[in-house]
Order: sequence, then C-alpha cells, then structure tokens
Amino acid sequence: MTKKFQKTERIHSLDSLRAIMMLLGLVLHSALTYNVTFHGESWSLKDPETTHIFSDSLVFLIHSFRMPIFFVVAGFFGAMLFYERQPMRMVKNRVSRIIFPFVVFLFILWPITIFAFGYTDAVFSNQGNPFEIATQALSHFSDFIPRTTSHLWFLYYLALITSITVILGLLLKNIPKLTQTATRVFNWVIQRPITRILFFSGIIFLILNILGTSMVDASVSLIPDLNTFVYFLFFYLIGWVLYKSKQHLKTFMRYDWICTILAIVLATIQGLTIQNSGLAPNGNSIMLILYSSVVVCLFMFGITGLFIRYGSKYSARMRYISDSSYWVYLIHLPITAILPGFISKLHLPAAVKFMIVLSTTAIICFVSYHYFVRSTFIGKFLNGRKYPRKNNQESVNLDQVKTDK
Repeated sequence: MTKKFQKTERIHSLDSLRAIMMLLGLVLHSALTYNVTFHGESWSLKDPETTHIFSDSLVFLIHSFRMPIFFVVAGFFGAMLFYERQPMRMVKNRVSRIIFPFVVFLFILWPITIFAFGYTDAVFSNQGNPFEIATQALSHFSDFIPRTTSHLWFLYYLALITSITVILGLLLKNIPKLTQTATRVFNWVIQRPITRILFFSGIIFLILNILGTSMVDASVSLIPDLNTFVYFLFFYLIGWVLYKSKQHLKTFMRYDWICTILAIVLATIQGLTIQNSGLAPNGNSIMLILYSSVVVCLFMFGITGLFIRYGSKYSARMRYISDSSYWVYLIHLPITAILPGFISKLHLPAAVKFMIVLSTTAIICFVSYHYFVRSTFIGKFLNGRKYPRKNNQESVNLDQVKTDK
C-alpha cells in the first residue's frame, strides 16, 4: 500500500531562496558586459571603453553557487509534488509550469534577444547604423527559429532531470528498505555540520573529477550536455532526498554565517587567483576541483541556512518577489543586452553603468509583471493562478501554490 504523505505547509524560506537565486541572473547578465574577461559565444558583448575586475569577481562569485542551490530547491519541491500530489499530477504540473513556458518563451524571446545583442554589438564596434545591422540579423524566416536554449537552459535541463527523477522515484517505491536506509543515512549526515560539508564536498569532488572540470558551465545547446545534466542532477537529488528529511531543515542554521562568509572569502581568493594566473575557471587540476567542491558545498549549506533563519516567516514583500521572479527572469535577458548599447557613450565608471543596467532592467521587469502579468492570463500560465487586481497580497492554499518554476 502506498504511503500517504501529509501535505507540507508553504515553506517561505525555500520559496524565497528559489526566487532570489533566479533573480541573481539579472545581476549576472548585467555585469557580464563590463567584465575584463571576454566570454566569447556565451556572452558576446564587452564594452570596449568600460570594464572592471570587480565585475569579473562578482560574476564568478554568483556563478559559484547560484544554480546548484536553485536545483537543490527545485528537487525539494519536485519531491513534494511527487509524494503529496502523486506522480501523474506532478508530471502534469511540470509540463504546464516548465515545458510549456520554455517552448513559448523560447520562440518569443529568440528574435528579440538576437536583435538586442546585434544592436549593442554594432554600437560597441561602430559598424554603422545599429538598428539596421540588428534588423539584418532577422532578415530570413530561419532567423526566427531558436538555435540554442539561451538563458532558458535551466528549464530545459529541469524538464530532463525531472523526467529521470520521476522514473527513479517510481522504481524506488518498490524498494522501500533501500529508500528508508538512504533517508536514515542522509538524516544522520545533515544533522552534523562538519560531516555534511566533508561528505557532500567529497561527492562533488568525485563528480567534477570524473567530468574533468572544476566548474560546470551552463550549456545552451539544444543537444543535452552530459556534464551539465549529471552535475545539476546531483543537486536536484540532494533536494529530493532533503524533502523526506525536511524536519531537519533547521539544522542548516548551525554555522550558516560561518559557512557563507568562509565560502565568499574562498571564492574571492579562487577568482582572483584564476584571473591573475590566467588559468581557465573550469580547469581540471585536482586542487582547483577540490577548492570548487568545498566552495559550492559551503555556499549550499550556508545560504540555505540563512534563508531558513531569516526567511521562514510570511512576508508580503517576499511573496510578491517570489511570485514575480519567473516572469522577471524570463524576459530580462534582451533588456540587459540592449541597455549597454544605449548608455555606451556615457563617460561613467563600469560599476555605475552596471547599476544603471541592473536597476533599469529590474524596474522594467517588475512593472511589466505588476500591470501586464500578475492579474492576467500570463500570470495563470506561468504560476497557475492570477491575482485579483484589488487584492494582490491575498494568501493561497497549497493546491494553488506554484512549485519550482
């Protein structure tokens, strides 16, 4: 007989954590244009007049923890759907919340993004009329067909990982002794701060060593990348198992500040060392892999612990940010790409230009969410419901709550 799981009340801390990890994408993409390092095809824009090493350090720091933590939270909410709403309802939910938005917005945003990058690239290179050059990149019908997943790669891999995890979950339901043993071991490990850091750092080290890299870059190829899939599958599975041990979430608060501060210090040192030595951020030296494994593990437990410590109570503001984060992330990329072209002639420091791009992008995204998404069919399409215009802060029950986007 299938075990019945008691429905979990909304976990505000993890909901907020997921939203902030998603919104850090705005910071990341706003900073990339002002990096000293040129990132090639992964980010083809670089302001020829205004760069600063701080921008590189910020990008490296965020990249060290953002997506691993996001996939841990995604795995937690995925397991909650699987066990509390049953597998078929989970599959339907994931199709409507992940696959449909991925396909729709990939096709909508592709030409807009191509135009935005083309415009700013033309401004930076002084090739002529930026508008005409950007428009020429969309002169054929085939130019409107997406050739990569762009910044929506995480939805692509989230769908793939969820599919595999559902299959594994169904198989393991028939092996209760194995799952019970795994849960007991997991419970024992995560309740001991030093042990869990050593344990998970060791597994991450083994995975990165097998993959032959110290840092897994996001793959935007339409052909699934094995490294990207395996790496983020691991973090998703951590979140999945964590759901069954959710009664121990508060243990993450032990040494949360110490873990986070230590991770920031180590990641900063690592980033500066890489920049000064000319090493590749995704090098395959044993020491670099070990260093990266410890850093991501410290961030994972430290930042999660801080959100559990300070974000476990309901906050109308954070709830609004959480609800809006999906839309904000989906549409932000072309805005962060075209704004540097608009302000390229301003003689301002890189940090100021970065803040102009970031703040302007955030304003556009949040205002558009408030007036054109939150109370419309778009909000229902993305989050499963639309809010009445006169009562945007009303609470919702678990059946109406969006789970990982």
